[in-house]
Amino acid sequence: MIKVFTLSEASAWDNIVYSFERYDIYYLSGYVKAFEINGDGKAVLIYFENGTTRAMNVVMKRDISKFSNFLGKIGEGELFDISTPYGYGGFLVEGNDIKELKKEYEEFCHAEHIVSEFVRFHPILRNWMGLDVIYDEVQLGNTVYMDTISEEIIWKNIANRNRTKIRKAQREGMKVYWCRAPEIITPFMDIYKATMDKDNAEDYYYFNKEFYESIMEDLKDNAMWFYSVIDGEIAAMTIFLFCNGQMHYHLSASNSKFQKMAATNLLIYEAALWAQKNGYKTLHIGGGVGAKRDGLYQFKKGFNKGKDVEFHIGRKIFDEDAYKRLVDLRMQNDEHFDLETGYFPKYRA
Repeated sequence: MIKVFTLSEASAWDNIVYSFERYDIYYLSGYVKAFEINGDGKAVLIYFENGTTRAMNVVMKRDISKFSNFLGKIGEGELFDISTPYGYGGFLVEGNDIKELKKEYEEFCHAEHIVSEFVRFHPILRNWMGLDVIYDEVQLGNTVYMDTISEEIIWKNIANRNRTKIRKAQREGMKVYWCRAPEIITPFMDIYKATMDKDNAEDYYYFNKEFYESIMEDLKDNAMWFYSVIDGEIAAMTIFLFCNGQMHYHLSASNSKFQKMAATNLLIYEAALWAQKNGYKTLHIGGGVGAKRDGLYQFKKGFNKGKDVEFHIGRKIFDEDAYKRLVDLRMQNDEHFDLETGYFPKYRA
């Protein structure tokens, strides 16, 4: 049987999450609330149980009629798609009856007029394993994590060049602090906006103040702002999330004035030490843009010269006819639409 929970049932939602041994921050109602505020869709927890197996999946449910390319082309509430919220997720399963989960999940999605699903599986939990009967799975790339079991292991795994940069930042008097004071939101937003401007980021990444206030309020026990300071100025800032033995590098920004001073290098190192002192076993830093081995990936790789963790995605079309119809509509109404795009779902490319 499948049950659905929305943010109006946050307490029941989180009780379900906490009941799973391997849950993480990305499944909590307080995490996804910020993204519902951001306009990513309606946050939903889908829970399956049949006596021998249970599973949960957290998704953003999106009304396809509200996508700019389909305004006025299909009716409101007619067709939907679902996607993993920003970050990682996908089904967590306890038990082995994947066939029954697949059957009931597909029936549920058909009944809810859900056309497709895109999943970003959790690299640390490796929860793509065994779900290839439901999804078309692809290893998109690798991501980097730090083993924070001890200070010695943290330092040992950092690449020599990165160690040199961290030591240099320390010698020059840079310090790292952390806090949850609401006053930290405004300076973070200022530096983050400048970072996004410099990187020519998409409009999506310009989150508003209400988004950050939700992180502060709804993740009271699971989020912290870390920031590095030199000569009385903030050089870099990062939001870290932590839950159930795991810590995550979430959103980060740096002051271009201190670009050559390794402010973020020292910040991540100090955050790893904080993780170790507070009982978190891993600090997941992530990968490059689009999971590529780009400059961002190389920067992160400097924190673990050992083996990466795999990053997998999953794709699923529940209604082939509706999917084709949506692709055809894009072709008819968008002269720039590329039918050969690798984006999924194709009609949102």
